[in-house]
This record gives sequence, C-alpha cells and structure tokens, in this order.
Amino acid sequence: MNELLNILKDNARYEVKDLALLLNEEEEEVKDQIKELEDNKVIAGYHTIINWERADVEISKAIIFVNCVPERERGYDRIAERIARFPEVEALCLISGKAEFLLRVNGRNMREISNFVAHKLAPTEGVNGTETMFILKEYKIHGIDLGSISEDNERLPVTP
Repeated sequence: MNELLNILKDNARYEVKDLALLLNEEEEEVKDQIKELEDNKVIAGYHTIINWERADVEISKAIIFVNCVPERERGYDRIAERIARFPEVEALCLISGKAEFLLRVNGRNMREISNFVAHKLAPTEGVNGTETMFILKEYKIHGIDLGSISEDNERLPVTP
C-alpha cells in the first residue's frame, strides 16, 4: 500500500488500470486498496493546485499563529475542533514554538481575513492571542513550482 500511496501522492489522476500496471497487481485489487484507504481516511481527499494569480482571480491568504491554553483532560483538541469549523480555515496544525496553532486562511481580500480574525477567531473560547501574516506571493505549493519564479531562470548580471 505504501507504493500505491507514493504513486498517488505525486499524481492522483492515474487510472486504476495504469496503477495496476505500475504495481503489477490486478485492477480489482488496486480498486479495493484505494477504497479501503479512502474509507479509513488514509487518503483524505484529492485536490487541484491552482495558481490563482495566473487565473487572474483576486484572493487573499494568510498564515496565523494562534496562542491558547490547553483544556484540562482535552488538551488542545476541543479548541482545534472549534477553529476547524470556520470555512475560512484551509489548514490547522498544532505546532511547537511561539504559538500553539498555525492556521492557513483564505478570503476575498485582506479586510475579509482581518474581519475573520477580529470577529470569529480571536473571540473563540480558549484563544488568547493571534498573529497574522499575509501571504504576498506564492512561488511553490505542495512541491509544485507555480512558474512565478523567473520564467527563463536567467540570473541577473552582477557588477562590482
């Protein structure tokens, strides 16, 4: 199954027949493995990586550090459940370091993200501080170069 996961990680669009050939297994066997992986949430979803800048779509993104105090006997889980319910939250991670959580959020513009932080996130029970950093430009997502770095990879001339 690890080999199947590694293949799908790089390209989730493979057809079952192609996966079966790559893995030297029967198509039904591969189909059953994929279904089991999906049912057990090992494969938690399939996503398309979109370069919004090239699509000429206005979207704002931010990284937010969230400070909070763990709850007795529940730790950070209940707070994470509350935060995860917000549709603006694309990713939520418990981290070590200067904050307890790292969030990646999306909005139509910076004001929408600011309003999310002020009116939804900050007042959430258990949250006692946030730090927001807006993403100005994305160069690489999930290992994929978005083509935002110099298209022709030419180095700028250096002069003494």
